[in-house]
Amino acid sequence: MRLLFLGDIVGRGGRQAVAQRLPKLRDDWRLDFVVINGENATGGMGLSGNHARALFEAGADVVTLGDHAFDQKDMLQFCEQEPRIIRPLNFSKVAPGKGARVFTARGGQKVLVAQVLGQVFMKRPFDDPFSAVDAVLRQYPLGGMVQASLIDMHCEATSEKMAMGHFCDGRASVIVGTHTHVPTADAMILPKGSAYQTDAGMCGDYNSVIGMKKDEPLRRFITGMAKERFEPALADVTLSGLYVETDDRTGKAKRVEQVRQGGLLSSAGPA
Repeated sequence: MRLLFLGDIVGRGGRQAVAQRLPKLRDDWRLDFVVINGENATGGMGLSGNHARALFEAGADVVTLGDHAFDQKDMLQFCEQEPRIIRPLNFSKVAPGKGARVFTARGGQKVLVAQVLGQVFMKRPFDDPFSAVDAVLRQYPLGGMVQASLIDMHCEATSEKMAMGHFCDGRASVIVGTHTHVPTADAMILPKGSAYQTDAGMCGDYNSVIGMKKDEPLRRFITGMAKERFEPALADVTLSGLYVETDDRTGKAKRVEQVRQGGLLSSAGPA
């Protein structure tokens, strides 16, 4: 199976880049299943229902959220109505929506998608992500209930993301980090067969401060004072993510490559 994961979509520029480029990538790379992290797609903070629909229309099979899951208030109801939205498993026991679901890929394969929030350096104390993921992977073992599984580890600390990768190695097809918006150069297949990357990066303008226009972040770093709201940068956007090929029988990864399409970080991608 051919899987594509795209990192955090940032603002209008990120949404437009996905709409323009994803349909062609689906055809050119013969993708079976596409997952997108959309938690910054609406003004850089959260995801609205309308913008979620646009990502699905562009070719996403599933959209994951993150710590900004419900910054756009209509998502509280929308994620209950739209099963293709995945919010973090450990966000809150009373949060609407689901943190893990099984979906059907274009070829009929069953694919588990789950997301979890880390604890290190995050603004609020979330429940233990490791026990949350463990319960889901026990319920949906590779090669049994599902032919592939993808875990979106949404957190600050690279060490926590790497720990989750090794914790899930051999039990999930893909473990990929999101949230910090800067792609790491460590896409690999772990010893027990799982594809891994510490952070997929963002689908946004890299001539920025993690996707935001530079002036206000710089002001805050230099003076310690806020003057204006952060606004997403709108110049050339790079689609950043991870391409993975899996074995349908075992669910293990056979190939993994970083994806950088357009903008400042463009590279060729899968051939």
